[in-house]
Amino acid sequence: MRANYLFTSESVSEGHPDKVCDRISDEIVDLVYREAAKTGVDPWTVRIACETLATTNRVVIAGEVRLPSSLMKTDKNGNEVINPAKFKSAARKAIRDIGYEQDGFHWKTAKIDVLLHSQSAHIAQGVDQAADSSNSEGAGDQGIMFGYACKETPDLMPAPIYYSHKILQTLSTARKKGEGDVGKLGPDAKSQVTVRYVDGKPAEATSIVLSTQHLDENWDSKKVREVVEPFIREALGELKIADDCAWYINPTGKFVIGGPDGDAGLTGRKIIVDTYGGAAPHGGGAFSGKDTTKVDRSAAYAARYLAKNVVAAGLAERCTIQISYAIGIAQPLSIYVDLHGTGKVTEDEVEAGIRKVMDLSPSGIRRHLDLNKPIYAKTSAYGHFGRKAGRDGSFSWEKLDLVKPLKDAIKA
Repeated sequence: MRANYLFTSESVSEGHPDKVCDRISDEIVDLVYREAAKTGVDPWTVRIACETLATTNRVVIAGEVRLPSSLMKTDKNGNEVINPAKFKSAARKAIRDIGYEQDGFHWKTAKIDVLLHSQSAHIAQGVDQAADSSNSEGAGDQGIMFGYACKETPDLMPAPIYYSHKILQTLSTARKKGEGDVGKLGPDAKSQVTVRYVDGKPAEATSIVLSTQHLDENWDSKKVREVVEPFIREALGELKIADDCAWYINPTGKFVIGGPDGDAGLTGRKIIVDTYGGAAPHGGGAFSGKDTTKVDRSAAYAARYLAKNVVAAGLAERCTIQISYAIGIAQPLSIYVDLHGTGKVTEDEVEAGIRKVMDLSPSGIRRHLDLNKPIYAKTSAYGHFGRKAGRDGSFSWEKLDLVKPLKDAIKA
């Protein structure tokens, strides 16, 4: 392990075109779970894989679903088809909450197409009827998922992504309050922080990059820095800003046209922003728009949950966990642990302990983390990890309730 180095991560705001799409896709997931609960449909039967595209005053929602009857209607030929009304309403509410009321992208006037269709029967059979004898649902797809935790920040996240998120969250909160010049910022923004590590620990920020939309066309880079710098310093908090730190605030000049009007967006294009900022591997699958039979989402949450509890238990300073699946097979094909030379126990012991404390079948994960709920819209910006577990069940994978079970399992 290198002791002294620079590492950089970026984040994007909720108004970034790709994040607008992630938000809409996750609002659709939440809508389906809410409607299932309202109509007495078993939430375990919910299936949704929703993708969103956004461009100038246009949103397209596509994918496959298994829906409660309250989201269906009968067409003129007597066939049951998807009713687009509630999906369009969910999308408009999301766009309005983000803050888009500009000529090229407005929550009220954007045209929204809903192109959802029923889930493939061939995929459904692999999930609904497990291909092994565990009597659990099979994984919704093959794939590898990673989880990571380290002691660099209070939430056990890598420092560069932690602070990149924090800058944008701080600015978003201030923008929505609408006080003073910060209220003239737009929803679209990107941040980037380079951190100098000394003896393996984050010591200072050596460069800070922020590009943020602004609604006043007379502003230049100097004016934007004047507005945002106090909030950036507040967000970095305990992380020292180097004396020679390079600041790049709106380095290209004006940034008035933003969001999907400036650049098309798609669900799932910011997977490194969603996870660990490049400090740990990513399996490749996006999270947003998917119900939790899709192990891209649920197993990535489980891997983070386990890695965080390993570190919180004092078993290691850093922990990476990989879990792999095959479609239709309930139990993972493999579990791999890397403690990066910081372990107080061996990787073999942690791998064995993980299998004792948690059922890592899709149904086991959903049950353990209580994932069959409308809790996903809030995950769509500022990362799926390093967040506070909510009373509504959101971010349950950030809890530290496996610390004692892991210690006990490894001692045994």
